[in-house]
Amino acid sequence: MPLANKETIQEIVLVIIGNLVLALGVTVFILPNDVLTGGLTGIAVALEPVIHVEPTLVINVMTVALFFVGWLFLGKRFALKTLVSTICYPLFLSLLAWVVDTQFPENYFIMDRYLATIYGGILMGCGVGLIFRCGASSGGMDIPPLVLHKFTHIPLATLVLITDTLTVLLGVATYGFQAALVGIISVFLSSVAIDKMLTLGAIKSKNCMIISERYEEMLSYIHQELYRGTTILQGHGGFTQENRPVIMVVVSKKQYPLLEHEVLKVDPNAFIIVTDTDEVHGLGFTYEEEDF
Repeated sequence: MPLANKETIQEIVLVIIGNLVLALGVTVFILPNDVLTGGLTGIAVALEPVIHVEPTLVINVMTVALFFVGWLFLGKRFALKTLVSTICYPLFLSLLAWVVDTQFPENYFIMDRYLATIYGGILMGCGVGLIFRCGASSGGMDIPPLVLHKFTHIPLATLVLITDTLTVLLGVATYGFQAALVGIISVFLSSVAIDKMLTLGAIKSKNCMIISERYEEMLSYIHQELYRGTTILQGHGGFTQENRPVIMVVVSKKQYPLLEHEVLKVDPNAFIIVTDTDEVHGLGFTYEEEDF
């Protein structure tokens, strides 16, 4: 099987799993406990006391409707990427809702609202994060901010925030202020889970910039003891007006204390700048040097 086809199949499988996890969080924790949250789920929960329509039906109808809105305004390419979610999410949502209603006793999933908010928010975030990892969209309320961004050029993050805020305000009108505050917790936990899923499996390391007159001794230690490569940058002091070499090296988190100790041992006045890196690709991190 060609590599491209294999990767496409893997991405589709991950999108399907992501939608299943998303639907699981909604049907098991969010809907039974009337937890306000972002997206279509939050709108459906907020509108239920007003329109008296089952939230599952509202979510399914709006998911399909927004898919066609995205197709109309964002093009066929976007529609194809979102099609899997548009089909799978309503299907999983309806199937899981049927299982919950028929296979479990009434009120089986009713629990403390804060507990439901925590687990529901995390599961929803994990599901959406899996979908985003594949470069796909979960559809639904992702689409209005994308459409507005295309025509207004307002930053996408701002439009998403406005959308979620309006959803919470809708919840205030129907469920009260406290329920809306609980909904904010759900949205926050979802965003954290999305971020964690996007960096899942990434190699977290430390990127170090070292400025010292005794840089050659430090290079020897880094190369021979830590087995890390370095890059020498040419720096120019703004205050001293002197040219000085700057060592740039990426080390694992375990290696950083060793590096810091050695650098300060060689030169107590060395200037060290350290930043966290979420992902590193290259020799010594994602692959090892082959012996021939």
